[in-house]
Amino acid sequence: MNDSQLWEISTTLPVRFGIFITPNVFSYFNKKILEHGNVGPGARRLVILDRNIVGEYGDAIKRYFSFHKIEAEFLILDCHESTKDLESTLKIVDALEEFHVARRSEPVIAVGGGVLLDMVGFAASIYRRGIPYIRVPTTLIGLVDASLAAKTGINYKVRRNRLGSYYPPLASYLDRVFLKTLEKKHISSGLGEILKMAVVKDSQLFDLLERHGSELLESNFDHPFANEIIARSITGMIEELEPNLWEKDLRRLVDFGHSFSPIIEMKSIHEGYGPALEHGEAVTLDVLYSCIISCLRGSLPRNDLLRIFRVSKSMGLPTNHPLFNDPDVLELALADTMKHRDNAQNLPMPIRIGESGFLNTLTRDEIERAARHLENIQGEI
Repeated sequence: MNDSQLWEISTTLPVRFGIFITPNVFSYFNKKILEHGNVGPGARRLVILDRNIVGEYGDAIKRYFSFHKIEAEFLILDCHESTKDLESTLKIVDALEEFHVARRSEPVIAVGGGVLLDMVGFAASIYRRGIPYIRVPTTLIGLVDASLAAKTGINYKVRRNRLGSYYPPLASYLDRVFLKTLEKKHISSGLGEILKMAVVKDSQLFDLLERHGSELLESNFDHPFANEIIARSITGMIEELEPNLWEKDLRRLVDFGHSFSPIIEMKSIHEGYGPALEHGEAVTLDVLYSCIISCLRGSLPRNDLLRIFRVSKSMGLPTNHPLFNDPDVLELALADTMKHRDNAQNLPMPIRIGESGFLNTLTRDEIERAARHLENIQGEI
């Protein structure tokens, strides 16, 4: 054998998964969720439910599988950012092991908010090196964000999504019916993710939020423009995600709102520094802070900045928080984000509503100045 002999393996991994608007997904006569896997005699499913939806929908979901003669077992999990961890993930893995899930023909079904979808996806990616799963989001953030990406993740050492994988589902089924009973704070949080996409790349979506955002919040998205707003947000996300699914390019517009917020969100939950933030609230504060940086640099027009603040406020979202007034915390957050972006800032920055670029030269002085401006602007909105 030649000492310099080289073997090289090269392959591609084709990925294709559907994201389907599916009204009444657990209606007896809706079989979309059963299009994957064995549904013949002896068919089984492990269904993992977010405890937040069990009281309202648990019995109906159980009856659905019984009606279709699917032998279903159910795992119910408490789902919050504070429980999105290895311990909860291993509960899922234990359930998979006890269920003796078949490796290809019995897709696991995750029904819940973004926290549950992320955890189930991660567990599915590591169990037997990968088993199929299906996402059924029950929150607005789940519909417009967590159900779309190939990524999975859990929190580790007070860092958001520090452990994770790229492991897309077989399919995501989006049913707006779950929003009818969602708490207002979770509707507002989901609107924060929609706002992110509107500011960074879709001025028409922003106009819709400006005109109807408060009505969407009050009606829990039972509104004539609800479908259009959800569809525009999802379309914008997919346009950005699909050509860069594995994040080979670390300049990502969808990272807007996620430059300072991951550390700050976790600190607000675990360290009690200011009000605990929902994910969409933290994203919104990051959006607003980033918009201030852009405005102070002379890029984003001040009128656009004020419009963004006022729309956020109209949708029940916070416009200030003590952690976004602390330059030391903001600098720490940016340093952590830069590690995730291979030592580059790659900060998405709006130039005007619906148009953006990237910034890589943010200084400590600018961080301090923007933090002061965030406090001072509150009286203008």
